[in-house]
Amino acid sequence: MNNFSKKIPLEEGDFYITPEGYRCFTEQYHLKRGYCCESGCRHCPYGYNKKTNSV
Repeated sequence: MNNFSKKIPLEEGDFYITPEGYRCFTEQYHLKRGYCCESGCRHCPYGYNKKTNSV
């Protein structure tokens, strides 16, 4: 099984709803997931830079 098919159960503190109504995942959730998805997430703990496409 690869990392992309893992289901991570959501817990309190894993996300919040933005004023626009989107679910925004927190650093807590990203660390539990264990890898960078390279989507330029607001709270990415892995240091991904969407402009340079690098971690």
